[in-house]
Amino acid sequence: MVFISVTRLRLRSARFLFPFLWAVLFIRRQLMRASGNLGFQLRNESQMTFWTLSAWVDEAAMKAFMLSGPHRKSMPKLMEWCDEASVGHWLQETGDLPEWKEAHRRMVEEGRMSKVRHPSAAQMAKQIAGPRD
Repeated sequence: MVFISVTRLRLRSARFLFPFLWAVLFIRRQLMRASGNLGFQLRNESQMTFWTLSAWVDEAAMKAFMLSGPHRKSMPKLMEWCDEASVGHWLQETGDLPEWKEAHRRMVEEGRMSKVRHPSAAQMAKQIAGPRD
């Protein structure tokens, strides 16, 4: 079984866009080198909303990535930068990344809201907007 992870982040202000993208540059490099990573996609849905989708050999490999290097350094900042954040995880048979609509469906059904300091109305209502076509 393969461990799949999906995240959705919406920045609450354009002033956080440059520091966020700077962090993403280093996190992407970390992700490309991460042990146990089977594939990933990053999606910029708008200037303020971003999705990640990744496949891992197991949950331990994903957590090792998440809790190290640039990713670990950026996580506390996201609580201030974002007004919406959510994450979902599940197991599937293959390492093929699911379509974005399927990732959204699984996030809504099985995921959770992440902590943010300035939640939007959608975040407080636990509404996760789907990816645009």
